[in-house]
Amino acid sequence: MKAARVHSFGPPKVIALEDVPKPEPGDGEVLVQVKAAGVGPWDGLIRSGKSVLPQPLPLTLGSDLSGAVYSVGPGVERFKIGDEVFGVTNERFTGAYAEYAVAKATMIAHKPKTLNYTHAASVPVVAVTAWQMVFEYAGIAPGQFVLVHGGAGNVGAYLLQLAKRAGAMVVPLRPQKILHMSAALVLTA
Repeated sequence: MKAARVHSFGPPKVIALEDVPKPEPGDGEVLVQVKAAGVGPWDGLIRSGKSVLPQPLPLTLGSDLSGAVYSVGPGVERFKIGDEVFGVTNERFTGAYAEYAVAKATMIAHKPKTLNYTHAASVPVVAVTAWQMVFEYAGIAPGQFVLVHGGAGNVGAYLLQLAKRAGAMVVPLRPQKILHMSAALVLTA
């Protein structure tokens, strides 16, 4: 199979398209036939050697993916061959820029029928980041007012939608009114 590989950290020219053996899923993993892979700033950090996570070389870039389950490893009951899925490959954010990628079964989900493969591959990291901010860190509750800096960006767009769905009042403010605020997310009761 083809994979976008890195053998040394550096600029984009260190990426090589190579033929590598198709991986096998291990315990709790699935092998996904990749239909689309997302691209995020973390991919550049990994490629350049600036990831905060240890990244042994060589590696295959990419984390966000969508595709169809090709095979399942031992202990996987939630997915079967042919299921359309999307999600993240693993905690190191590597492996998706290939024709086939191993993903932890706990880090993928069934792809909504309303999303095509390309759209589904653009969701995982940015949507989970927004979800964590809204529900795990901020604990947004109905009736709160939420101001999101960068609400037109990838994470911000999801954050606005999730905050509204949680019952918060998402209030658009003119830019001159928010210049003095430095928090990414501001809540008021």
